[in-house]
Amino acid sequence: MSLISSYYAGKNVLITGSTGFMGKVLVEKLLRSCPEVNAIYILVRPKSGQSMQERVCDMMKCKVFDRVREDFQNFQEKIVPISAELTHPNLAISSEDTERLLSCINIVFHCAATIRFDEPLKHALRLNVCGTQRILALARQMQKLDAFIHISTAYANCNRRQIDEVIYALPVDPKKLIDSVEWMDESIIREITPQLIGDWPNTYTYTKALAEYIIQQDCGKMNVAIIRPSIVGASWQEPFPGWIDNFNGPSGLFIAAGKGILRTMKANNDAVADLIPVDVVVNLTLAAGWCTAVQRPKTTMVYNCTTGGVNPFYWGELEHHVISTFKRNPLEQAFRRPNANMTSNQLVNQYWIAVSHKAPALLYDFYLKLTGRKPRMMRIFNRLHKSMMLLEYFTSQSWEWSTENMNYLMGQLNAEDRKSFNFDARQLNWPEYIENYCIGTKKYVLNEDMSGLPAARQHLKKLRNIRYAFNTTLLVIIWRIFIARSQMARNIWYFVVNLCYKFLSYFRASSTLRH
Repeated sequence: MSLISSYYAGKNVLITGSTGFMGKVLVEKLLRSCPEVNAIYILVRPKSGQSMQERVCDMMKCKVFDRVREDFQNFQEKIVPISAELTHPNLAISSEDTERLLSCINIVFHCAATIRFDEPLKHALRLNVCGTQRILALARQMQKLDAFIHISTAYANCNRRQIDEVIYALPVDPKKLIDSVEWMDESIIREITPQLIGDWPNTYTYTKALAEYIIQQDCGKMNVAIIRPSIVGASWQEPFPGWIDNFNGPSGLFIAAGKGILRTMKANNDAVADLIPVDVVVNLTLAAGWCTAVQRPKTTMVYNCTTGGVNPFYWGELEHHVISTFKRNPLEQAFRRPNANMTSNQLVNQYWIAVSHKAPALLYDFYLKLTGRKPRMMRIFNRLHKSMMLLEYFTSQSWEWSTENMNYLMGQLNAEDRKSFNFDARQLNWPEYIENYCIGTKKYVLNEDMSGLPAARQHLKKLRNIRYAFNTTLLVIIWRIFIARSQMARNIWYFVVNLCYKFLSYFRASSTLRH
């Protein structure tokens, strides 16, 4: 019998960030593996001209719910949307909805956050820190609350090389920082942001560290746990291998490499690429929710959800498996054949950016102009380079995370729960996972049908022939410019050709004598 499923039976769960990538997987897993859950309340805000109901309706149509849809056709009945806005006072929840939540919620999963690395500091503070404060304030009033689970990031303390499962002290009081920033003009905040965030590489990791500290200070007597996943990637096993629905993190880079756009990237081949499948994070989150509610630890439990310490995988290996996968399963209408190079040398990287990124982009944009179309490749490459610069900090170095709490939690699970809520990353087969990940970007992000593979492979062959023709033409031009006009160059050329001819003649004669 599953202890985790038994705990969630009859419970009312509140989830923030449910329309995001991890939030959807969390909702799906709860519905499928804990079918007796009473209700799942989700906080949703209107967005991009869509009402709350329209966003929830779109979410329910998502492919991630296909397995649940097969088993429970009316699964939507267990999902209760609540209109809310994290940046507004009292979360902009109506008094009726607030009263309803306070009287019935048993466990809160706070997943909502802005994950943009270049988010303006004021906006990142409002969402990641103030939003967390407001959710905590609501949770403290809940009459039947068993546990509060916060999703942070393993990089919240990336200014340290060794990161333990503790909440670290900060050089600034988050509440005083929020008060100071609120009255400042955006231009002033932008100017002083580097000084404010200090050793942190971006506003995302900085505000996540602030949010952890806020939780420790404001949680009161609540049972709290913090989950720190590293780089969250496509699903490993659930709901099916390779599910991904966005361009965030490595997904966008994988697609750019598969399209032949990404040819070089600054990274340390020997640094750990600490990817973690989304279903591993979700399984750990649900297990931590059960353990926190049942055991009621006296202090806030922190779980570093990472792979580097138990099943390391390196950026050099990642590059090899991504490129080889896309050569076997190419994306449609690739710009060039997949081929990427990772280097830790800044000068080498800049050289290849100029030769392999900017030069082809300029040539292609010139061709588009000649044919009366709007140039677009340089714009695409500029966006790609911006993303690469934001990721350089994380691709150029490794961290060490302790995982004692995660190991302890694993030891609390029975055999059935270890199978149903598996978060043991030691079992992860990296080549297989990366192949499923890449195919997932093709199927679920780009919506390309696998039946189109023969045509995509034929397109790669066409690109290969174009490259051969271009290289041959370039060789002829070099011959005409440098060799045909220089007596010394001709003499060197004839010497090399004569040397090759003699070597081949010697090799042929030796083969004849042996026979």
